[in-house]
Amino acid sequence: MPDAIFTHPRLAPIYDAFQQDRDDLTAYLGIADEFGADHVLDVGCGTGCLAILLADSGRTVVGVDPAEASLEVAKSKDPTGRITWVHGDATTVPALGADLALMTGNVAQVFLTDDGWTQTLQGIHAALRPGGHLVFETRRPERRAWEEWAADTAPVPLDIPGIGSVEQRFEVTDVSPPLVSFRYTYRFLADGAVVTSDSTLRFRDRDEVESSLVAHGYRVLDVRQAPDRPGREFVFIAERTT
Repeated sequence: MPDAIFTHPRLAPIYDAFQQDRDDLTAYLGIADEFGADHVLDVGCGTGCLAILLADSGRTVVGVDPAEASLEVAKSKDPTGRITWVHGDATTVPALGADLALMTGNVAQVFLTDDGWTQTLQGIHAALRPGGHLVFETRRPERRAWEEWAADTAPVPLDIPGIGSVEQRFEVTDVSPPLVSFRYTYRFLADGAVVTSDSTLRFRDRDEVESSLVAHGYRVLDVRQAPDRPGREFVFIAERTT
């Protein structure tokens, strides 16, 4: 099940406000241009920030996400229905013949088991055309990002139009590499409601990711740095080979 931050009816509508600028998405538009991708699959599309940018650039876009509350936010940004929104995961997407599949943010790290990761790679493989590309980012485990997260725990209040002031607190709750868990707590100052969201990410090293891609019908073309977070993440560029 997706985390409450994506599924809860009070949290999904405020997700974008706390994310603020998504400078990380610009690089993915550039990659779509680089590969001449006209038909793009956004896996774990969430509230649709990247899917909207891709559609604005004239592309055919399918966004898939298991969190219905997040998809409702995404659909509200797409009143003319340019984008095909799918409630589900990569295994529920039909064979699209897509040129490019993307997983941004922490999407590639939410698959905690080998089976879950394998099924995701297989589902994306089936959705891509032969020679289509899969691009995603994942945090480098040796950078131990959770130590920086644990040091930055001051509450962040934010005034959100139509909702009011909301305070966000963050804490790392467990570090058992390769798994790291954390919790967001939100307090809605207008009525005092408190909602928590617990998350766990899996930190795979480069060799593990590359091996899994090769084992499931991909060729690794490149491993880049995220332009907005140099040295902190791997950006994998893979091609469907079978």
